[in-house]
Amino acid sequence: MHYRLWISTLILLFCLVAAASAATTVAATNPQDAAALVYVSGYESDPQVFYPYETGTITVHVTNAANASVGVSQPNLIDDHFHILNRDSFSTTTNIGPGSTVDYTFLVTVDPPEGTHFPIFTVSSDAWGAQAIHSTLKVKVDSTDVRASIAKKPDAFSLSKKDTVNVSIVNPRDGDVTDVLIIPEGPGVDVSPSESYIGTLKAGSSVQVPFQVTPGKPTDLTFHVSFRNGDNKHTTDLILPLALGEDKMGAELVVNNIASSVSGGTTTLKGDVTNNGLTDAKSVLVTVGSPANPINPNPVYAIGNLQPDDFSSFEVTYTTTGTGPVPILVEFKDTDGSVFHESFSFSASTNTGVPGAAGVPNAAIGSAAGPSNNRRGGLFGSFGSGFGQIPVTEIVIGLIAIVVLLVAWRKGLLRRLANKFRKDPLPESQPRER
Repeated sequence: MHYRLWISTLILLFCLVAAASAATTVAATNPQDAAALVYVSGYESDPQVFYPYETGTITVHVTNAANASVGVSQPNLIDDHFHILNRDSFSTTTNIGPGSTVDYTFLVTVDPPEGTHFPIFTVSSDAWGAQAIHSTLKVKVDSTDVRASIAKKPDAFSLSKKDTVNVSIVNPRDGDVTDVLIIPEGPGVDVSPSESYIGTLKAGSSVQVPFQVTPGKPTDLTFHVSFRNGDNKHTTDLILPLALGEDKMGAELVVNNIASSVSGGTTTLKGDVTNNGLTDAKSVLVTVGSPANPINPNPVYAIGNLQPDDFSSFEVTYTTTGTGPVPILVEFKDTDGSVFHESFSFSASTNTGVPGAAGVPNAAIGSAAGPSNNRRGGLFGSFGSGFGQIPVTEIVIGLIAIVVLLVAWRKGLLRRLANKFRKDPLPESQPRER
């Protein structure tokens, strides 16, 4: 019983396959008619667009629309600029079944000129008297290259400061390129990420890839760009000179209003730190360098964050064995966490700040010290950022004057003074009335 069921099922499946095959084929009464129903149903090239002298593949699809098998042989690709590298692969006859398709893949090298080529594909039928099957293909050759450029960079790079650089990759070709990879390289420069894989870049499209660049010295940063056109690897280099200069948008710290006092061998140094730049200075620290030795209670003074045009006071205590100038060392960070140092020279004999060269490795040159035109503190000194804008001295003097006037008014001093100036003096010869 089970065997009969299996046999019935197989017969049904066979009938369905036969019916489907009959629906997609055309009846042919002889081999010549069957051969005439064989045609080229499509083709593609890899790469889609060849570079001159580049190697790739051209795959041709041959379909048999007849209801009988057809034998074909001697496939060929005819064009003076196409060199077939695997011609020996097609030395045998191929039978194409009813409704079936076979692929012929030619490994070719394409010579110039650039432009569009029209190679002819041909294949012979084994049926006596049947004509060969042939079709004209269309293959493009173009030497236009993928372009790389810098789409975004700062006006100037600063030592040890992280900046963003955007690399733009443009594919102006009519075909896709694959495995696009960018690898930055440069001595004395830190770049993140160390490489960026883009993958496929469609024809006529572009992409921008950001890199974080932190230079440790003036150098050239090279972006190695590689990609594949088919199985052919191509490379191009993009060079970005990292010339160091002043960061026009960064924080710029100024030290001024410096004063010192000595008690029991300990020197207390006071002053103000002002952010004269255009961006915030984060985690600002102030201390002193050799020959000074920072000691408690304030070896290092933490100011915190300073916004542009803001300032804050500091106080550092130290001892010293020398008589030379004392470096005032200011450390701060930017929004990316990069650390910067500035150094100012202070001489106790003049009791004023003097700008000096950097006193720590990789330090930036300090801005000129001295009175600041942007200083917002009162005459009694700074009370920190914000509160220091209140004119404390002027307010105190005004209150004292008001108190003095009130006291004088209550005691009648103001009235007596007014009467004194109001009365006219009498001549000496005229007797006074009693």
